[in-house]
Amino acid sequence: MEIFEKIGDAASKTYKFTAEKTSKIAKETKIRMEINEHKSDIKDIYQEIGEAVYQKFVKDEDLDMKYLEDKCKEIQELSDKIVACKDEILTLKEKRQCKNCYEEIEINANYCPNCGYEQEPIKKEEVSEANGKVNPKDIDSKDSEQVEELERVQDSNEEIEENNDEEN
Repeated sequence: MEIFEKIGDAASKTYKFTAEKTSKIAKETKIRMEINEHKSDIKDIYQEIGEAVYQKFVKDEDLDMKYLEDKCKEIQELSDKIVACKDEILTLKEKRQCKNCYEEIEINANYCPNCGYEQEPIKKEEVSEANGKVNPKDIDSKDSEQVEELERVQDSNEEIEENNDEEN
């Protein structure tokens, strides 16, 4: 009976892992679609500005600077939304961006593999928050039940891996 429990546990964990990955992929796709919508909106605003400037030129009229400022503010707002979306994608992928070359790098990298730039260290809380995993070092020592549960799950995972290795 123990083997069936282990198989059931392994299947359950595999399902959870797959569901989590699928959910992350769906979220990333949704965010990328949002980014594309914002880029399209920016392109439309550029076109509006260009048409307005040309019409003023043809009619030999002065440009309304307030109109241009408002349109530029709209572009800036959309650009900020794009940056926020890209940050959200990095968090989903458990990555961060190099401060020097802006390449996507591992969240705990000390140096950028692309340009070699030294990265600022990330606090433990930020890493735990980004990957959604609990690190025993991050748990308050007073919460022994949470530490025990985490250790029990880790031990169970090790047993399943050992059994899988023995069967293969």
